[in-house]
Amino acid sequence: MRCRAAVLRSYEGPFTVEDVLLRTEPAPGEILVEIAGAGMCRTDLAVRGSAGRSPLPAVLGHEGAGVVVRAAPGGGPDVGIGVGDHVVLSFDSCGHCPNCRAASPAYCDSFASLNLFGGRGEQPPRLTDAAGKALAPRWFGQSSFAEYALVPARNAVRVDPALPVELLGPLGCGFLTGAGAVLNTFGAGPGDTLVVLGAGAVGLAAVMAATAAGAVTLAVDRHPERLTLAERFGATPLHASSPDLPGRIRRLTDGGARYALDTTAAPPLINHALHALRPLGVLGLVARLHAPLSLEPGTLDRGRGIRHICEGDAVPGVLVPRLVALWRAGRFPFDQLIRTYPLGDINEAERDCGAGRVVKPVLLPERTSR
Repeated sequence: MRCRAAVLRSYEGPFTVEDVLLRTEPAPGEILVEIAGAGMCRTDLAVRGSAGRSPLPAVLGHEGAGVVVRAAPGGGPDVGIGVGDHVVLSFDSCGHCPNCRAASPAYCDSFASLNLFGGRGEQPPRLTDAAGKALAPRWFGQSSFAEYALVPARNAVRVDPALPVELLGPLGCGFLTGAGAVLNTFGAGPGDTLVVLGAGAVGLAAVMAATAAGAVTLAVDRHPERLTLAERFGATPLHASSPDLPGRIRRLTDGGARYALDTTAAPPLINHALHALRPLGVLGLVARLHAPLSLEPGTLDRGRGIRHICEGDAVPGVLVPRLVALWRAGRFPFDQLIRTYPLGDINEAERDCGAGRVVKPVLLPERTSR
């Protein structure tokens, strides 16, 4: 199939929207999805700084959602997904390593190779450009910055066709990560205290989930407009440059927060968060650190802990329906963070994302496939 896709050809250059050729016959366990919308995540943009480890040229995009137009037989546990189903696409996992079998697919033994570095080598090539040159096999099992994506059925979560499917893609990664950290990793509930550092897409999803769970939440950011959003969703806003930030957090949480979630990877804020925790408090990190993390004396005293959280510790087939149910109840208004762009405006969306003018861009393909 010839279809339009946004191709990143160099680590420094812009995306180019061009014709690509996509294999459309699904292998066993795969589905072909007509993409209705795909969220742009900072993980997509981090390819630019990957020092060549993520292969280019490539079609990126890993927050896709759309409608199944073909499905291969023999899908195993995912055979329930068929043609005509509306689906949210999430990260890839092998399904048979110890962590996958223990319902922890975000910690799949093959996570990096499947999602970041080329995909499943046993499957036939799927993408070439119009000149016949191979593109990187796939990104997060999707490559959803395109009109169509060929994906493993195990990555897909079926949703009600009455929902606005073009807006649901970010539930598969960014919003899943923030909400999952609160609901799965921390298991936050009524009266728990949480501080969220960074009020971007992941941080604001955490704020919304914490509010829905009945937790007392504080949000820290340096952008006043992001703090205004966090306050709208139920958090007490704190500017990142506030004097004695840990002390203010401890006073507002009656002695210290039980949980903290860092989305910034900024060492000073990470140390502030640890100082702001109560005894036995836990800090979760979701952003990748780009330099050694030096912890100040005393930050891990009195049983405080720190851990990395991948994809919100989520089983997407469990958490995505839960978030949809919360949204329908008016308790997880993720759509208020979204601005849509035509796929052809992907470079504008990237600029707006980098400048903080939009929290979550969602790209809408224009139908020209043939």
